[in-house]
Amino acid sequence: MFVLGVDPGLSRCGYGAVTRRPDGSLAASAAGVIETDPGAPVPERLRLLQRELTSLLAEVQPAVVVVERVFFQVNAKTAVGVCQASGLALAAAAERGCAVAQYSANEVKQALVGYGNATKAQVQAMVASVLGLGTPPRPPDVADALALAICHLSGAGLRAALHGAVALGGGR
Repeated sequence: MFVLGVDPGLSRCGYGAVTRRPDGSLAASAAGVIETDPGAPVPERLRLLQRELTSLLAEVQPAVVVVERVFFQVNAKTAVGVCQASGLALAAAAERGCAVAQYSANEVKQALVGYGNATKAQVQAMVASVLGLGTPPRPPDVADALALAICHLSGAGLRAALHGAVALGGGR
């Protein structure tokens, strides 16, 4: 399965594509950041982000797009931009016909590091370890996007088993 993680943001939107190799290990095949000019009008920034996300999805053709669910933001202005970027990523994935999943930052940290309040440095180190990278991915937006994809791939077997149990009547 090929998964694209998206760490939404209006100024910097991280992305990371991860696939499962035949031996079961995970590998990153693409990662980066889509940036918009903070001085540009918001509609123009959203247009640019939408165009770049659409182009990225056409290029990498993921089976699943995983977008960080906005759970809590201290800064309301930042929260609005993150929500706008998240909406664009979700819509672009739906338009492309991709399956979509969402996880909060705490869910990803818990799945990857084993601790929901893990630091950015801990997440970056674990992403590097899981993907066999020589150095932690930077900036943190890239590591977060890769972590989203890893989180989804790591839980895929459990989700399939649970789905099978429910389909067989075991989930009543």
